[in-house]
Amino acid sequence: MNYKPIIIVNGEPNSIFLEIFFKSISSKKIKSPILLISSLKLIKHFMKKLNFRKSINIIKYNDIDKKTLDNKSINLIEIKYNFKKPNQFIKKSFILGLNLLNEGLSNKFINGPISKKSFLKKKFPGITEYIATKMKIKKVAMLIYNKELSVCPLSTHVPIKNVHNEVTKKNIKEKIELIDEFYQKYRKIKPKIAVLGLNPHCESTDKFNEDERIIKPTIKNLSKLGYKIFGPYAADTIFLKKNRSKFDVILGMYHDQVLTPIKTLHEYDAINITLGLPFIRISPDHGPNKKMIGKNISNPLSLIRALEFLDKN
Repeated sequence: MNYKPIIIVNGEPNSIFLEIFFKSISSKKIKSPILLISSLKLIKHFMKKLNFRKSINIIKYNDIDKKTLDNKSINLIEIKYNFKKPNQFIKKSFILGLNLLNEGLSNKFINGPISKKSFLKKKFPGITEYIATKMKIKKVAMLIYNKELSVCPLSTHVPIKNVHNEVTKKNIKEKIELIDEFYQKYRKIKPKIAVLGLNPHCESTDKFNEDERIIKPTIKNLSKLGYKIFGPYAADTIFLKKNRSKFDVILGMYHDQVLTPIKTLHEYDAINITLGLPFIRISPDHGPNKKMIGKNISNPLSLIRALEFLDKN
């Protein structure tokens, strides 16, 4: 079987990423070649600091070919890193990685965690939207995936005061379509999807109740189209064991409504997949965690799960 390479962008250089990367490739045998876009100087620094050894196969962008890649080394395309300009390093890494995907080298992509505040500078809510814009894709969704139960926030990294603007029939429909398409393609099942209400207990004393006026009729219409969609459910009880066990995915109205409980349930055993792109984009489900740099105690499970998923697909 000819395994396509997994293209990995280092992400935030001042982060725990290289630690969890070293741990991941040491603990799990991946058949797909790994092509890392990073800095050789940065890698050697963390190798020494973390007492890690692995051969490095340096590849020039113009000479890259699948035959030059192997799964025994760290295949590296180097991006020079100026510690005073980390955002320049991240931007160049993303551009190069996305170019390789556009050129058809692979359809598998991982990026390390990014400091959204410093890199995105309020231009994008998150990396999901950043990549979608670069790829000129309008319909995307953030799926926090675990084979037992996944979640999808209707709105991603937007302030709570603006969430209600994201609760539209069009937005809900697009997310459900993307979730259903993903599960049928990669899990070979028609997913059962629970949709949460926006208001506590799906009730509101306001004249305009989003749960009654938007969410409920959208669920009804999508159900008629053949989607296995149910709700709206109150967010405070849907994650009880007897309730959550009925579903494959829970669609929430905002970020923390579903990410807080799913991280409580799965901890690091979940991955962030962007749905709607022409390739599979995954990131570990955690941030740069600068306070943990160099301590060698960070949990690599989320990155391991990302590599496993891409290796099988």
